[in-house]
Amino acid sequence: MKAWIMVFCVGAFACDGAFAEARRIHVFVALADNEHQGIAKVPVKIGNGDDAEENLYWGNSEGFKAVFSHSKMWKLEKAEANPTPEILDRRSYRHVSKDCMLVAEAWRGKNIHQCLEAFFASLRDRKSDLTAFIGHNGLMDEPVSVAILDVSIKPTDAIILCCLSGSYFKPHLEALKARPVLTTEQLMYPGSFLLRDALEVWLRNGTRSEIRLAAAKAYATNQDISIKAATGVFTKLE
Repeated sequence: MKAWIMVFCVGAFACDGAFAEARRIHVFVALADNEHQGIAKVPVKIGNGDDAEENLYWGNSEGFKAVFSHSKMWKLEKAEANPTPEILDRRSYRHVSKDCMLVAEAWRGKNIHQCLEAFFASLRDRKSDLTAFIGHNGLMDEPVSVAILDVSIKPTDAIILCCLSGSYFKPHLEALKARPVLTTEQLMYPGSFLLRDALEVWLRNGTRSEIRLAAAKAYATNQDISIKAATGVFTKLE
């Protein structure tokens, strides 16, 4: 998807140790939607927010379902079609070498606001060790409010792959006391190959700098740009 630099704006259940619970990652994917989102228009076939199988962010070659289905590191354990009116597909994966379960959901494009609300709620309730969002930056179109957390609860991590997520999502993450491990500084294309490569570093407890570099290398390859240029797409977090 090299040619598409657009205003786009999705999670998972993620614990190390022989006797610890499996880490849990939850991925929220808001399907690209030409009609209901303020995005640069993409071809109709991949910009239909009601068709997960063909959508840019799900069934297309660089969408979540395609990328993780072809990954040798993740094994599909369960697939649910239309689990709710807003969610067209829900898929559960287990990592082949790390004790980690991942659940990803494809939300209808017109329900991006509800998708973001669910993303923030998952962070607030600490339902996962890492929660991710992939898609269009819906905060550019409509604000989403979150409640400030004052209590001391377990830490949680967040990955947000959409345009300019570093600045737009920062107040929300601070309010929810969530630690960003990968966010963006520019208009960009949030292909799921970014999440795939970032998670491998996160699962081995790599630093945020290492996660950023992994994403930058993947983005450089996809966009045919230098690693230096690609690194600038992602927020310097440490």
